Amino acid sequence: MFETLITHARIIDGCSSPWFRGEVAIDGDCIVAIGSPGQFAKRGAKRVINAQDKVLCPGFIDIQSHSIVPLMKDGRCLGKVTQGVTLEVMGELWTPAPFGGLIDSPFREGFMPPPTHEWRETAKTWAHFGDWLAHMAKVGVSPNIGSFVAGGTLRRYACGLRMGAASAVELDLIRQKTAEAMEEGAFGVTYALIYPPDDFVPTEEIIEVCKVVARYGGIYITHMRSEGDQIEQGLEETFRIARAANIPAEIYHLKASGTRNWHKMPWVIAQINAARAEGLDITADMYPYPAAGTGLDAILPTWVHADGKFWQNLADPAVCQRIKAEVLADKGEMAGTAPDEVMPIGFKQPDFKKYAGRRLSDIAAERGEDWVDCIFNLLRAEQQQIGTVYFKMSEDNLCLQLCQPWIKISSDAGGYDPATAETPVHPRSYGTFTRVLGKYVREEQVLTLEDAIYKMTGAVAARLRLHDRGRVAPGCFADLVLLDPATVADRATFDNSHQLSVGIERVWVNGVSVIEDGLHTGALPGRWVRGGGG
Repeated sequence: MFETLITHARIIDGCSSPWFRGEVAIDGDCIVAIGSPGQFAKRGAKRVINAQDKVLCPGFIDIQSHSIVPLMKDGRCLGKVTQGVTLEVMGELWTPAPFGGLIDSPFREGFMPPPTHEWRETAKTWAHFGDWLAHMAKVGVSPNIGSFVAGGTLRRYACGLRMGAASAVELDLIRQKTAEAMEEGAFGVTYALIYPPDDFVPTEEIIEVCKVVARYGGIYITHMRSEGDQIEQGLEETFRIARAANIPAEIYHLKASGTRNWHKMPWVIAQINAARAEGLDITADMYPYPAAGTGLDAILPTWVHADGKFWQNLADPAVCQRIKAEVLADKGEMAGTAPDEVMPIGFKQPDFKKYAGRRLSDIAAERGEDWVDCIFNLLRAEQQQIGTVYFKMSEDNLCLQLCQPWIKISSDAGGYDPATAETPVHPRSYGTFTRVLGKYVREEQVLTLEDAIYKMTGAVAARLRLHDRGRVAPGCFADLVLLDPATVADRATFDNSHQLSVGIERVWVNGVSVIEDGLHTGALPGRWVRGGGG
């Protein structure tokens, strides 16, 4: 007896193999059998699903999710599961645990909007990395969840927001908390090297942390120190860390940012190919949009955040003059950013809602302000990061990157519900995976359907050493997606971001149906998926 039998399916197994017609039997939380059409007796199943010749594939694994706070607000993670995401892997820039040391708030007040008071108080008890994941799974989530430990959180734990290298005592503490996180199930360590305090960390310190991660079979995953003017140096630093720590390295959201750097992408790809040919285990992921998303504060130099004095510095006219001079002198990672490439969207103040979705150049002109002064004034008034879209990438480079065999798909985003969303977001929150399948597979034929799904499933599972997920195979967990390749598509846009994807007809997580006929069932079967060390 099977609990569920899926018949008349075109199966794409997540291994880049050609599709084949077949049937999949699910019992409990696992795939127990795969057969030819008609092989299994329907009377042997409690529930029979006729796939009607649609595609059945593994659930998508988002290796760069920012759903920590969204999942605390709504465990359904609607915007993601309606794309077919069944595992959210978090950890870039921050994790709410381990909490303690010199960390005064798990949620980076003013830069990471906290959830409810209840969650905020609960988070203060998360002394260990695994505490928050275990608690979140216990409360209930639709997708599976897992995480890297954030290097920035480790650094804040030992050093606060101080610039400069960690002392020997501080570094020992960082190593200790890293080892604990790996033993508790972290996939590895992340460093987001354009943001504080990660940007304050010297390369040698990262190497020492990565040596600890390597002992547990973990991964170093990096938002490189530069994706723009200094991308060559950023790439070389990544290679150096991987070599010195003898650790696999993954590059978050690979891109060449800024028009004057677009021509560098073929060189970047050649360098990664050469490094791999030499035996260095380097791979990367990307999202399928020509615009990035981060805070408006990212235009400012990172030293403004040093010692936790960001808001104090913004209130000091003399400091602001220094900041403005550096911005206008084209210094820093956001060098070369023009105000017409910047679109703030995450306003909280009612009087500023009218600015959402408009270019910074237009906002500054309406307010009669210089564009850098406008940034200062908006940040001061909002007292928060202000989510912002930066139009700085090339569509041609996106297509070139998608074709690389070592590229995977990631969203760099959280999952939301259009019915309760408070501010606009980057459309990748709702459409990353479906956009690849609709635009780049069906419409533009940049990828085959099998290769695209592999980049979302089997390739990611293999990178994370998850041998029982990311494939349609007996013994694997029944994280599955039934999609219509003729209609699957994203609907979210930069002008209207809160729109769910279409064409994802059914989603199962651990054998439990969470999406039926495109609608959420209310089920919360997600589990904490641990890395190899845990």
